[in-house]
Amino acid sequence: MRKRKLEIAVISDVHLGTHGCYADNLLAYLSSISPKTLILNGDILDTWDFKKSYFPPSHLNVIKKFISMASEGTVVYYLTGNHDNIPSSLRRTAFKNIIFCKRLVLNLNGKKTWFIHGAIFDLTLVDAKWIAKLGTLGFALLLRVNKLVYRMLKRKKRDNYFLSGKVKGNKAWSKYISDFEHTVTDLAADNGYDCVVCGHINEPKKEHRETPQGNILYLNSGDWVKNRTALEYSFKRWKLYHNKTDKLGPFFVDPALKQLDINAIISSMNSKPLAPIKGV
Repeated sequence: MRKRKLEIAVISDVHLGTHGCYADNLLAYLSSISPKTLILNGDILDTWDFKKSYFPPSHLNVIKKFISMASEGTVVYYLTGNHDNIPSSLRRTAFKNIIFCKRLVLNLNGKKTWFIHGAIFDLTLVDAKWIAKLGTLGFALLLRVNKLVYRMLKRKKRDNYFLSGKVKGNKAWSKYISDFEHTVTDLAADNGYDCVVCGHINEPKKEHRETPQGNILYLNSGDWVKNRTALEYSFKRWKLYHNKTDKLGPFFVDPALKQLDINAIISSMNSKPLAPIKGV
């Protein structure tokens, strides 16, 4: 059977290398679609937990699938998140159809769409929103601050500081989510974007928000640990895909799927590439 054709597919917060990752379900999903552009919006590889030496074949198969999709013509943008920690030397390496970046802006049907993982806004929510409002220069400054904090805590053998890790599981979580969404939306509007696509907080959402600058579409791709969700763009519209409830549609058997148990596969079933806008 044929794969579902998409303009764009967005996934984030896969956390390959951790016990919570649903790698088999993700592989089945990726094998059911044929996107022109695949955006990996951060925290795909969880390098924080590599010390636990947990990286089963199913997780490796997901990485192989990314490479296979790129070799078959899909343009893959890998936006680094706070858990990826990909060496700068690798980010500068040229792969066929695989592009590493920290943020991405695409023109989708006349709408300036901003893709960013979102961990950078943890510091913004504390005391640096005014920095982020400076635009590109402010964003670069926040990246440097985050990098400095990471290096300092790593030297002290402590985990990186991100607000999401501090407030999950308590009553402050809902406030954090609300603050995060409002901050991201406001900054998108301040910088002239029509739509912002995030990850990081593991809360899938599609919502129109009113700002003083106008209506902004806020999107979050969720994760592949708790929610198993993705974002799909086709026919000039965005859709949230839920692996738990949405069927995979036309299903194409990928060679890597032969290694999976058939019951696992069945249960998981319950144009030109877009170029980034220059100068942003």
